[in-house]
Amino acid sequence: MDKLLITNSRLINEGEIRDADVLVVGDRIEKIAASIDADEGANVIDANGRFLMPGMIDDQVHFREPGLTHKGDLATESAAAVAGGITSFMDMPNVNPLTTTSEALADKYRVAEKRCSANYGFYLGGTNQNIEEIKKLVVGEACGIKVFMGASTGDMLVDDPIVLEQIFEHAPVMVATHCEYSPTIWENEAQAKQQFGEDVPMSEHPKIRSAAACLQSSSMAIDLARRHDALLHVLHLTTAVEMDLFSKAHRSEKRITAEVCVHHLWFDESRYAELGTRIKCNPAIKAATDREALIAALNEGRIDIIATDHAPHTADEKNGTYFKAPAGLPLVQHALLTLFDLAEAGQVSHELIVDRACHAPADLFGVTDRGYVREGYFADLVIVDPDRPYSVDQSNVLCKCRWSPFEGHTFSSTIDTTIVNGVVAYRQGELTDAIVGQRLEFTRSR
Repeated sequence: MDKLLITNSRLINEGEIRDADVLVVGDRIEKIAASIDADEGANVIDANGRFLMPGMIDDQVHFREPGLTHKGDLATESAAAVAGGITSFMDMPNVNPLTTTSEALADKYRVAEKRCSANYGFYLGGTNQNIEEIKKLVVGEACGIKVFMGASTGDMLVDDPIVLEQIFEHAPVMVATHCEYSPTIWENEAQAKQQFGEDVPMSEHPKIRSAAACLQSSSMAIDLARRHDALLHVLHLTTAVEMDLFSKAHRSEKRITAEVCVHHLWFDESRYAELGTRIKCNPAIKAATDREALIAALNEGRIDIIATDHAPHTADEKNGTYFKAPAGLPLVQHALLTLFDLAEAGQVSHELIVDRACHAPADLFGVTDRGYVREGYFADLVIVDPDRPYSVDQSNVLCKCRWSPFEGHTFSSTIDTTIVNGVVAYRQGELTDAIVGQRLEFTRSR
C-alpha cells in the first residue's frame, strides 16, 4: 500500500498542541510519534513546523445537487471544500427533487459515488407529509433529519404541530433544525414592505429575520426534544438571547446541542452597507453584540459545533433586490481560514477550533473513525501554515459561483495541504484532482 509520512508538524489534536510525525499507510493512520524514520518508498511531506490537524467535518452544506447545479454541484463544491481544509461534509435536502424519501436519499448517494473530493453524507428532510418516511429510516442511511421550523424554499416548512410532535417522537436519528418562527417573519416583511416598498434596504434583514423569531422557534424545538427525549441539534444560531437555552456541559452529557456558522462569528450588521445581499443569509447576520455572544458561548461550551452552511448562488441572483436576492453564502473554501484569523485575534484557541470543527461533528453524528488524528483512523488531515497570508480574489475562488464575501480580505494563514483518505487532494494552492471521497458511516441513534 502507498505510504505517506508527515514530519516536523505541530499537531493540534484532542486538546493539545505537540510536535509529531504521522505515518499514513493506505487510507489509515498507521503511527503517530515524536519522530518516525522514513520507510523506503514513502512519500514524505515536511510540515516544517506548520500546524497539522484532522480535516474539518462540515455538518451543514448546500451543494445544490440535484436540480440546482447552475449554482454548484457535488464535484465543484467538494473540490472547493478540500481547498479549504474540509475533508467531510453533510449535505442538506432542499434540492430538486427534495431529499424527503428513501428513494431520493439512495439516488443522491448513487450520484455522489466517485464524484466527491471529500467524504460525504446526506440528510433526510422532514415535511408536513412524510412522517412515514422518517419512521422507516434506518440508522446509518442519513446523518440526520433536517427540519425547517421556519420559512424555507419549496415544500419543506414543517409548521403542523401534530407532525412536529411525531417527528420528535419517532425520528430514529438526530433531528437538526432551522429555527425561525415564520409568522413573526411574515409580519415583519409586511411592515417593511409598507415602509419601503419592494426596495427594502439590506440593513432591515436582521429586523425582519429577528432575534424574537429565532428565540420563539428554538425554544419550541427544545421543548419538543425534552418532552420526547429526542436528539436535537439546533443549526446556525445567531443571537445572544438564545444562548441561555443551551448547557455548558460537555457534549457527551447532552442530548440537545448547538451549532454556529463561521459567517455569524465573523460578520455583523455593520457590513450590510458594504456587502449588501452578498451576506444575506437565513438566519440573518445580526448585531456586533450577538456576534460577541456567539464567540463567548463557543468558549463556554454552550455551542458544540462550528460549520459553514455553505449555500452558493450565482452573482446575478445575489444582485437582486431584497426580496428577490436569495439567502446564502459560499463559505467552504475560507471557513478554516476565518477561524484561524479569530485565533490570531485571540478570540478562540486553536485547540477549540479543532474540537468544534473536527472532533465534535464526529462525536455527535457518530461518524466512524474520523474527526481525530488517531492510529487506525482514516487519514483525513490538513496542514495549515499560520505564517503565510492568503488573499482572496475572484481568480482563486473555486466554488462554481466564483465569488466570495471575503474577496479583498487577506487571511493570516494559508491551507497548505489537504489529505483525504490518505491521498493528497490539495497541495500548495493546487487541487490534485484526486476524487477519493467516501460515503461517511454514521452510527448514532436516539
